[in-house]
Amino acid sequence: MELVIQKNALAALSKVRPKAARAIRNRLKSIAADPFAKHTNVERLKGVKDGFRLRHGSLRVLYRLDRNAGRMIVEVVATRGEAYRIR
Repeated sequence: MELVIQKNALAALSKVRPKAARAIRNRLKSIAADPFAKHTNVERLKGVKDGFRLRHGSLRVLYRLDRNAGRMIVEVVATRGEAYRIR
């Protein structure tokens, strides 16, 4: 699947420490390569069709899969307290 990071998520990712941002990007790339496999620290979001959450320390990355277009769209990168309020 193609990995698409929305503008607001990209801006939030640029404010994260470089080492953590690199780790998050690598995890997202590996998930996009096989999105339907079992990945650690990834959970399905309740109430969001094809929505998932990646946990990396205190950060949460919320993304959804667009099966028709073959895209994995990263929508939110935020701390635990903020991530679910933004959505």
